[in-house]
Amino acid sequence: MIENGQPGGGYLLRYGGLAIPFRVEYRDRKDLAISVYPELRLEVLAPRRVSVEQVLTRVQKRAGWIVRQWRKFERYRPPQPERRYVSGETHRYLGRQYRLKVQGGTPSGVKLIGRFLQVRTTGEADGDEVRNLLEAWYRQHSERVFAQRLLHCLEAVRSLRLAQSPTLTVRKMAKRWGSCTKAGAIRLNVELVKAPVPCIDYVIVHELCHLKAHNHGPEFYRLLGRCMPDWEARKERLEAVTV
Repeated sequence: MIENGQPGGGYLLRYGGLAIPFRVEYRDRKDLAISVYPELRLEVLAPRRVSVEQVLTRVQKRAGWIVRQWRKFERYRPPQPERRYVSGETHRYLGRQYRLKVQGGTPSGVKLIGRFLQVRTTGEADGDEVRNLLEAWYRQHSERVFAQRLLHCLEAVRSLRLAQSPTLTVRKMAKRWGSCTKAGAIRLNVELVKAPVPCIDYVIVHELCHLKAHNHGPEFYRLLGRCMPDWEARKERLEAVTV
């Protein structure tokens, strides 16, 4: 069974006890392509002439194969190392890796110094305290960075002639980099601040295009390609980011 109405105009394939999210992406191509990738991502690329109903029918027919591939990658997917929040551990910011340097002292807080994220704690260097300080630092910087990039991206999409300036909020998201509402509210995942700036801009422009085209149909990709011709390369780079 396929459910629509997912955030951002996506779909959900339910089969064999799994619920697999995906979007239909229209491209200048001759054939429909359905692919499952090791990072547990279902990709559906469709020719512009094919209707959404035809695409979803094909996805449903291949549900058994999709689930088999998905489970195979689940079995062999290397587990992500658990964060310990100790000196020497690496964390990302704007696409670059920085090493933690945890020290005692006052006041507590986080500073970016050279290639290090210096975390100062007032008491014992406890992993929970370091994590909380880092998360607060990421949230503060994400709000500033995203606001700056939104202004930049609004210039890039001037041809869309948006009816109103969108509002921006930052929050923790489990599976998405961003989302938007028809009312013009854009929400970005705080974790996105760990990605390179071109990838941040891609997500913002993606959501801005949704203010004119609410699903992932041909019109959406026409607008996205006009506003950001290299969006596919940016998307591929973003998908390789490990946060």
